[in-house]
Formats: sequence, C-alpha cells, structure tokens
Amino acid sequence: MSGAATYTRYELLRTLRSTRFFLFSLVFPLLLYYLIAGGNRHTKLAGIPMPLYFMTGMAGWGAMMAVVSTGTRISAERQTGWNRQLRITPLSVSAYFRAKVLTGYMMALLSVVLLYGAGLTLGVRLAPARWLTMTLLILIGLIPFNVLGIWLGHLLTADAVGPAVGGIVSLFALFGGMWGPLGDSGFMHSFSQSLPSFWLVEAGRSALGGELWPGKGWLVIGVWTVVLFRLAARAYRRDTQRQS
Repeated sequence: MSGAATYTRYELLRTLRSTRFFLFSLVFPLLLYYLIAGGNRHTKLAGIPMPLYFMTGMAGWGAMMAVVSTGTRISAERQTGWNRQLRITPLSVSAYFRAKVLTGYMMALLSVVLLYGAGLTLGVRLAPARWLTMTLLILIGLIPFNVLGIWLGHLLTADAVGPAVGGIVSLFALFGGMWGPLGDSGFMHSFSQSLPSFWLVEAGRSALGGELWPGKGWLVIGVWTVVLFRLAARAYRRDTQRQS
C-alpha cells in the first residue's frame, strides 16, 4: 500500500472515531428530518414534497459539516506540528490534501445515504436516474465547502476552528433555505440564491424535474470555489512560511 493510500486510510479511521462527526453529520440531521418532515409527508414546500425538500436539506447540512470539518483536523495537526513532520516525509502536498478531500467526501456520502434511507421511509420515490442526478449535484455543490474547510484549518487555531465550523455551517444552512425557504421573492430570496448551500437544496427540485441546475447555480458554485480556493492557497502559503 502506498504512503498516500495509507494516510488516506488513517484519515478515514480517525474521522469515523470522531464523536463530533457522528453527532453533527449523522445524528442531528437525521433527528431533525424526522421531526420536521415526519408529520408533514403529504404537504409541499416551495413546490417540493416536504419529505424530499428536507431530505436534501438535511443531507446537505450533514454533508457540509462533514467536509468543512476537515478544517478541525488540519488545525489540530498544525498545533501539534504534525503537518510540519509530514512535510519531511515522502508524502506530497497534493497527496496530503487529496486525503483530506476524499475523507470529507466519504463522510459526506455516509450522511447523504443515511438521509436517503430516511427519505424512503417517509415515501420519497424517485427513478434511479433522478437519485443519481441529485447525488451528483450535491457532490458538486460540496466543492466550495471542501475548500472552505481547508481555508479555516490554516486560518484558525485548534480552539477557535470548532465553534467557527459549527457557526458558519449553521449560517449557510439557515440562509441557504435548508431549514425552510426564505420566501419566493425579495432580498432574502435573492441573497439565498447567491449561496452555494441554496443549490444543495435545489438538488431536490432538480431531481423532481429531472433537470440540472440553471446557469445561475453553476455560476454561484464556481465563483465561491474560486474565491475560497485563493483564500485557502494564501493561508496555506502564509502558514507554511511561518512554520519554516
């Protein structure tokens, strides 16, 4: 087994042992889903059946938490000097970040699959192609949040990054409409559409209609990814120079 594969396996096992991951990425979204959608399975919200709307909303919330929490592990490694030790091993920088991203996506998929199972128990029924479309859009919509986690991990201390991750993800969930739409028009609706978290929820509408996001959704995801990538790269270079 190569060093990169070994490190990825280590990251995955470490995350699976995390109590924070199970609470915020699996348990809380699942409980909220049943509390909100359980008694309203025959109603619609923003034109989407309630169980489907909150299935994608809670899956998006759990998946966001899973990928952004990469930052807590990076910050802890910075504090202990572990990442500095890794830089003198054969493990490349690209392999290091690839392991973080892959682990975040594996944990996000676990959250998504769990919520899909909950959705099935409340009557969500979609054709296989539409399940696939929805999942693909969610995974694409997580790209800026992956980068956000890397940025926070190199920007904040180990003590500060945990509360920051929880607070930031909750704000994205709230203003992205994961806990309910912010109206059909007006400033808040327009603001919501400018957030990548909104388009995670819209993956449910796309699955219902069998279509991908409109151009605005792709633009929002792209812009957030580019901006956050530049911030993360700058924070990484600054952190590396400080530790050299």
